[in-house]
Amino acid sequence: MATAPEHLPDNTPAARAQGRAAETAARRRRLLKAATTLAGEGGYDAVHMRAVAAQAGVALGTLYRHYASKDQLLVAVLVDQADALQGALTRRPARGRTSADRVADVLERACRALEREPRLTGAMVTALSSTDPGAASAVLSVEERLQTMMADAIDGATVSQLDAVLRTLGHVWFSAMVSWVAGKTDGNRMRADLESAAHLLLDPR
Repeated sequence: MATAPEHLPDNTPAARAQGRAAETAARRRRLLKAATTLAGEGGYDAVHMRAVAAQAGVALGTLYRHYASKDQLLVAVLVDQADALQGALTRRPARGRTSADRVADVLERACRALEREPRLTGAMVTALSSTDPGAASAVLSVEERLQTMMADAIDGATVSQLDAVLRTLGHVWFSAMVSWVAGKTDGNRMRADLESAAHLLLDPR
């Protein structure tokens, strides 16, 4: 008869390492939540590292060990939001008859999520444009997540040069977001432009 595994004592190296990992993850969540709140209330200029640390209840030095600049922090917030959208698409996949329709649905859902928090979105878009080399890997993570979400909506067998198409759609999405943040276009026009781009690049010729 099998017996239940014994509970590891809390002072074992494995248990201590697990506890430290959990604490680090919880600390990161608090930092991202604090940055999200500050940016949502006042935009990019409202995100001061000292204020983020105070709101998250951590020492300023601890914050800098996780994120060396506010651009790194804000791009990390966007990565977190992209993960949330990816999870939502897993639960409720993109809809549409064709690859173009489904990609347009992905882009529309991404836009609608960002439109709900215009100041936060403005802050994240500003951070995405940063020349901070430390933010580069997080920016790449955002691009990769968006491309993965679009690729999941595409019948790749029907799309030539798929990687180039995905990169181009990512560039169009970013350009559309910049225009929206700058007040040069409204949400309806932005989503219509993204839908047009999806059909121009993905509809069979």
